[in-house]
Amino acid sequence: MRANSVEVSWDSEKSDWVVRIASGEEVIRRHCKAPKDADEKTLRAKAEETVKDEGYEADPTVVSIKR
Repeated sequence: MRANSVEVSWDSEKSDWVVRIASGEEVIRRHCKAPKDADEKTLRAKAEETVKDEGYEADPTVVSIKR
């Protein structure tokens, strides 16, 4: 399945990053461990890994990072 969008954002309540995968009306949220000040390359790699782990494919251009 293909993800329409992938968003990575900081969850201050849990003190880790959340990867939000949207495919149609389905939305999956997964937490991943990385430092709060992680660089964009690291966060994109974590997002790609999470997308694959959930059985989705995503074009790198649909990944957005919100700090």
